[in-house]
Amino acid sequence: MNSDKKNKGEGHRKRLRDKFLSSGLSGFHDYEVIELLLTLATPRRDCKEAAKDALKRFKTLQGVLEASPDELCEINGIGPVNIFGIKLVHAAAHRYLEKKLINKNPINNSNELFDFLRHDLRDKNIECFRAVFLDAKNKVIRTETLFEGSLTSSSVYPREVVRAALKYHAAALIFAHNHPSGDSKPSPEDISITRQLVFACRVVNITVHEHLVIGDNNYFSFADNGYIEKMNREYDIQVK
Repeated sequence: MNSDKKNKGEGHRKRLRDKFLSSGLSGFHDYEVIELLLTLATPRRDCKEAAKDALKRFKTLQGVLEASPDELCEINGIGPVNIFGIKLVHAAAHRYLEKKLINKNPINNSNELFDFLRHDLRDKNIECFRAVFLDAKNKVIRTETLFEGSLTSSSVYPREVVRAALKYHAAALIFAHNHPSGDSKPSPEDISITRQLVFACRVVNITVHEHLVIGDNNYFSFADNGYIEKMNREYDIQVK
């Protein structure tokens, strides 16, 4: 590399780092965020093309962070040390968001929950079913992915959900799953599964507060749209 090209590359990196230090990631393109991350493990080589290639392959910044090590290895210019950095940042971000949710005041509305779960579920290419376990004061005990794959009545087992809730001494539950299509409208199967879960939890005096369907920057709330209340009324009628 000649000195002019080297100096130009070093100047570009410095500008990116100075920009981040002065204003965070505001104003950064996604490829610039990836590029900045790659430079931490690649002190001399230009990382812009590798960053753009990664974004082209995985579509979004979240897609890059969630890509497997084997998938990331397929991008020219991304090596083992880069991959370690990417996976560490992803894991640290998830831990931060989870701890923030657990340590905050009781969850009061679906927007608060969506702010956490959208980062975790929005861009996944398979359906993932998450449960948020709450204590009697509606503070988060923990969150857990219980099922993955196409969510049907044969893949989501209410008894397993109840068993997990009892294990963590939960008084209430919130459910969420993503639609990889990006459309947050609930399917008939989603509605059926939610009803089964509400009924199964009522048997052991556990309250289901919410079920969110996560799409592209939007969500559907079973509680806000009256489904949870309706399902509880149906249960009350059934047990009379």
